[in-house]
Amino acid sequence: MQGILIVDKPMEWTSFDVIAKLRGILGTRKLGHSGTLDPMATGVLPVFCGGASKAVDLQLDHTKTYCARLRLGMQTDTGDITGTVLETAPVTAGEKELLAVLPRFLGPQMQTPPMYSAVKINGQPLYKLAREGVTVERKARPIEILDIRYGGSPVENEYVLTVRCSKGTYIRTLLEDIAAAMGQKGTMSALRRTTAGVYTEADTHTLEEIQAAKDAGPEALQALMLPVESVFESLPLLVAEPRVEQHLYNGCPTSRYPAADGRYRVRNAEGQFLGLANITGGVLKVEKLFVERN
Repeated sequence: MQGILIVDKPMEWTSFDVIAKLRGILGTRKLGHSGTLDPMATGVLPVFCGGASKAVDLQLDHTKTYCARLRLGMQTDTGDITGTVLETAPVTAGEKELLAVLPRFLGPQMQTPPMYSAVKINGQPLYKLAREGVTVERKARPIEILDIRYGGSPVENEYVLTVRCSKGTYIRTLLEDIAAAMGQKGTMSALRRTTAGVYTEADTHTLEEIQAAKDAGPEALQALMLPVESVFESLPLLVAEPRVEQHLYNGCPTSRYPAADGRYRVRNAEGQFLGLANITGGVLKVEKLFVERN
């Protein structure tokens, strides 16, 4: 069974909990996920199943969108409300000040990952050191905030923000920085990922829905999976004739190929997705196959 399951990750589950659950449901260990979510976060978690797992590191679009809540008046050791409160302070700013500082956070910037994160230093995840009370120096990393929008204040001193950002962005840290720019203490009180690359909330299925499909039979389960080609839909399509298809299976280049140089997703004459290929100087070469050789 091959394809991409877009899971609606439940709260209090780690991303690895989801993978472990799916291994039991699907009966395979050949799974990979894209974009780890914190336990308190919910939302879009793409899981690559079977041969589709080879596509995890080949995705073209790594942007993410989040709906987050900023709570003013407190700061925690984790950057969210699951952590230990380090400091509380009176709230002396609100919507006006928030709207004034948001434009400062648009665009490329450097962000230091929090101690409570999966980033590794000398092979050790930071969160393990943090749990031992150890704080180490972390290097700031480049990120980009592509869009940030204000979504109102559902309760006093809490503000909803929708953020579209690059891979590797820590929303907890972003919200703390926004609060600091307002002259306040702040922490994240809720987080939901609404898009991951080309996938959206509309593509998601709960773990209960996936289990029910498994119980209904292989066809029902396969129907929930998106084709691996969906990852590469922004690439131009190349249809390979049988001779070229065999060249791709064999890893042989095809010279004087009549197409522009570039990267392509490839189907055969029957419409089956084969994989990725590149044309350089008129020579077609396979990059990655997602089908078994005929």
